[in-house]
Amino acid sequence: MEPKLFIDGGWTDAADGGRIDVIDPASERVFAALAAGTSRDIGRAVDAAKRAGQGAWAHTTGRERAAILRAIAAGIDAEKDRLARLEVQDNGKPLAEAHGDIADTIYCFNLYATYAEGLDARQGETIVVPDDRFETRVKYVPTGVVGLIVPWNYPLLMAAWKVAPALAAGCTLVLKPSEFTSLTALELARICHEAGVPPGVVNVVTGLGRDAGAALSAHPDVRKLAFTGSVPTGIAVATAAAKDVKGLSLELGGKSPIVVFDDADLEQVVEWVMFGIFWNQGQVCSATSRLIAQSGIAGRLVERLAEEAGKIKIGDGMSDGVQLGPLVSRTQYDKVLDYIETGKREATLVSGGARPAGFNAGYFIEPTIFTGVSPDTRIWKEEIFGPVLSVAAFKTEDEALALANDSEFGLAAAVMTRDLDRARRVADRFEAGVVWINCSQPNFLEPPWGGMKKSGIGRELGTWGLMNFLEPKQITAYKSAEPWGWYLKSSTD
Repeated sequence: MEPKLFIDGGWTDAADGGRIDVIDPASERVFAALAAGTSRDIGRAVDAAKRAGQGAWAHTTGRERAAILRAIAAGIDAEKDRLARLEVQDNGKPLAEAHGDIADTIYCFNLYATYAEGLDARQGETIVVPDDRFETRVKYVPTGVVGLIVPWNYPLLMAAWKVAPALAAGCTLVLKPSEFTSLTALELARICHEAGVPPGVVNVVTGLGRDAGAALSAHPDVRKLAFTGSVPTGIAVATAAAKDVKGLSLELGGKSPIVVFDDADLEQVVEWVMFGIFWNQGQVCSATSRLIAQSGIAGRLVERLAEEAGKIKIGDGMSDGVQLGPLVSRTQYDKVLDYIETGKREATLVSGGARPAGFNAGYFIEPTIFTGVSPDTRIWKEEIFGPVLSVAAFKTEDEALALANDSEFGLAAAVMTRDLDRARRVADRFEAGVVWINCSQPNFLEPPWGGMKKSGIGRELGTWGLMNFLEPKQITAYKSAEPWGWYLKSSTD
């Protein structure tokens, strides 16, 4: 693939001619290059999106947009194997996980096709008001040009979470993928074009966050920003949005707890805790990275977790049976190792904690477990975004909830117990936007997704995701044949 940007329906060089190496995280070898877009390229892309938003696309119906969304889904489905392998080479995740991501991406475009069709039925819906001389209707109009900035942990799927509802709503867009994992976003641009998306409606600008991402956030013609990523970058995006009073949705970090009571089934707990922290190498915003275990089960649970963590197959995501691939980049690898070294001083290392034996290249880290972790330590409070689990014990339900909620984050939380009344009670008291009972990390595209506190603003997915890109317009008509009379009455009194 040539290092090109996709702007106004065609492939183009970056204005400054810059390039970014694409590195396979399993081998640390350069295997491709990206165009390094800058503010000039963002300007061209936003201009193209603005023109497209004023053209025929603005007059499409939900049904017409649904047909295009389904064509995009079909285009992805036709290339799902190749896209999954490209995702592995770019991101490092195991191939089985990549196949799951691509399947969810296809489902996402089809789901928003259905929502787009439903939008037609809602246009002009009547709102009952307390004065029958007036008729009030609501029309839903697209927000306009939207800027979409997506992370590297689920490259194509996170793009779909934003691109699909934006297109369903009738918006035009500029997508800025992570500089670490841009290849499938560029493939998505091609598939959108082949599916019949008009020129300028979908634009993809690759580049560094400080160049392309910052320029997109600050561009005055962008009406809405949707960002998924770290808290510091989210704050920068929000600050840029505030200057022009842009619409904003943020899906940021997490340090999610999983609370386990003594009565929980030990083997089920082991399965869900492992999945909750080691899936996708722990590079998951909602990862249940804080295990809060009741004292009666804590010791046995940690023993079982350490035993099973030692059995996890580590390796290149393309290899059969691999469960844990490399981290995405040298930057992330060094960051996680630094947290592990801090953890060795703050708590007790139970398993892992280093590069696995026999791996001389690649950003591989063993699944790591710390126990006896104090709530005031870095590894308990800060998002590590790697395969690192911190464990603390509790005695009472109130103590567990205090530990769980004592965080600046509030994305997700989980509780495991056979007592369903207690499970529901604890779930209601969690300070989190997503709560799981007797499981961790199942994610469906129909319910709302998002967090409280520093985990973000707004919600994605489901109809909530669609509404992110729509502006409800109130239209009120006076339908009585009688004069309203306010001015005439006041002037003759």
